[in-house]
Amino acid sequence: MTTELWRPSPAAIAEANLTRFAQALGLAPPDYAALHRYSIDHRGEFWQAVWDFCDVVGEPGTEPVLLHGEQFPGSRWFSGARLNFAENLLRYRDDTVAIVSVLENGQRRTYTYRELATATAAFRHTLLDLGVSSGDRVAGWLPNVPETVVAMLATASVGAVWSSCSPDFGVEGALDRFGQIEPKVLIACDGYEYGGKRFDVRERAHAVQRAVGSIDHLLWVSLLGDVEDAVSRACRECPEAPLEFARLPFDHPLYVMYSSGTTGKPKCIVHGAGGTLLQHLKEHRLHVDLKRDDTLFFFTTCGWMMWNWLVSALATGCRVVLYEGSPFHPGPNALLDLARNESITRFGVSAKYLSAIEKAGVKPRVTHDLRALRSVLSTGSPLTHEGFRYVYREFKDDLALQSISGGTDLISCFALGCPWLPVHEGELQAKGLGMAVDVFDEAGQPVSAGKGELVCTRSFPSAPVGFWNDPGDAKYTEAYFDKHEGVWAHGDFAEITENGGLIIHGRSDAVLNPGGVRIGTAEIYRQVETVDEVVDCLAIGQEWEDDTRIVLFVVMRDGIDLDDSIRDTIKHRIRRHLSPRHVPAVVAAVPDVPRTLSGKIAELAVRDVVHGREVHNTTALSNPEVLEAFKDRVELVGN
Repeated sequence: MTTELWRPSPAAIAEANLTRFAQALGLAPPDYAALHRYSIDHRGEFWQAVWDFCDVVGEPGTEPVLLHGEQFPGSRWFSGARLNFAENLLRYRDDTVAIVSVLENGQRRTYTYRELATATAAFRHTLLDLGVSSGDRVAGWLPNVPETVVAMLATASVGAVWSSCSPDFGVEGALDRFGQIEPKVLIACDGYEYGGKRFDVRERAHAVQRAVGSIDHLLWVSLLGDVEDAVSRACRECPEAPLEFARLPFDHPLYVMYSSGTTGKPKCIVHGAGGTLLQHLKEHRLHVDLKRDDTLFFFTTCGWMMWNWLVSALATGCRVVLYEGSPFHPGPNALLDLARNESITRFGVSAKYLSAIEKAGVKPRVTHDLRALRSVLSTGSPLTHEGFRYVYREFKDDLALQSISGGTDLISCFALGCPWLPVHEGELQAKGLGMAVDVFDEAGQPVSAGKGELVCTRSFPSAPVGFWNDPGDAKYTEAYFDKHEGVWAHGDFAEITENGGLIIHGRSDAVLNPGGVRIGTAEIYRQVETVDEVVDCLAIGQEWEDDTRIVLFVVMRDGIDLDDSIRDTIKHRIRRHLSPRHVPAVVAAVPDVPRTLSGKIAELAVRDVVHGREVHNTTALSNPEVLEAFKDRVELVGN
């Protein structure tokens, strides 16, 4: 039985950026395996070729591209290079539209590349007047709007460090993040709209300013019209401000990102300007195949790394679409309307979103003109086989469905799409170029077939510079390298397919282990999501009689109660399509599933609640109140 759903045409392969890149190295399509081997075996030459092909603005220097390459961590990339991240994103200064901004209420604005550069220069002047200099931190508690992009670019232009979270964070969540990095400036919005409701953020912003002694200045971005907008004021007062860029070392800190923080305070992950830029250029140009005439969209907030990834696409000169609001307001077609109205060519969403609109009966092929659409990108959690089939059945049959996977930890991807390769149901198409991805068993040996821990065995440029305030890199080493010395253990449970792609089966720290058999939660979710009465689910392993048993929590469709018939349907489907060991011992209904602020299912938090352990950082969750529904369940005692 073939699993192939789509194959690129010879013409598309010939026109792909990847083809021109490979041919310059003496390699030819569609032998992606050979190109990937080259990118690992000759890492220095490969990343220099990426620098040259993507025309990085800066000086590469005369030092070797890779020093101490056998050390991971510890290797150094482009140690003699000087560049500025913002200078690369603002390389174009023409009247082509750079940003389209759409709010949930329909308000639409555009910035051309020229206007974006002018606004960045003006706001850069504001930051300099406030005493911001290289290495200072600027924090953004902001929605996904152009002013946020301007503030980030202005921060990067002077060599300061940008860190952001979305305005739906509570005070404690913001303090857990910004309180650790001690920013000099906090830029916050007065409020935002979501799901048709207005939320005022001003008092929360003042509370954070009072609590963090390092914050000398609080600036505002106005969405509700209740404060003076700092970016607008800067543009009005300094329309002719010069746009200059501090060219700094390759590893100069650019961003501080945050781990999900569900087991304690979030870790502050520092990413360097050069590694972030080079990795994003590689992914956008070679894997996504972005060109200047493309329009890229990804549904994200400023608290998720996909915002940083999306904004980096400005370096390709394409058009970037920002959306602020609920993806389901006023109805499930909101983002599809956006795709149609803006002629989006690259449409990025979460796997959960695709599952939700499928459950809602949305059929874009019937309701929307998506002739411009060339690819759908999916991340955030594993996209099920049914999700793959839904896209090709209900969107259009001639597009590249690119399921991608990586993380905040590397601000990029370990696995993603490839313009040369077919799409197979349930599979991420390819290992990322330059990424030595493998799957290890528990003894630290490569798995030739089957499931194991997703690892990266050799260094790559976008590995973190380090963690903030981490003497001797102790927390950094513990996070990724304690499990296998010199090998990055990513925390995903995965397998490499016979097609050379990958399947992600969920987080390895949430792997179920009944009777000593390792089971990825995503395997179970895939089956449960095909049951019409169920809209969401979460599985954990409960310690039970000196073993582990699987407990499945389900969220039922409105108006439907969980009964024995539905339980039997769920168990039968899991038994038939997976194995008897996958069948949950208990199936229980809950009103909702807890998720992190970036939309990931919080299995570990539920596991702690079920076992009576404290959940250390509920501020990392978007809906922590639902944890109450998992406490003291009678189904979990004596069954």
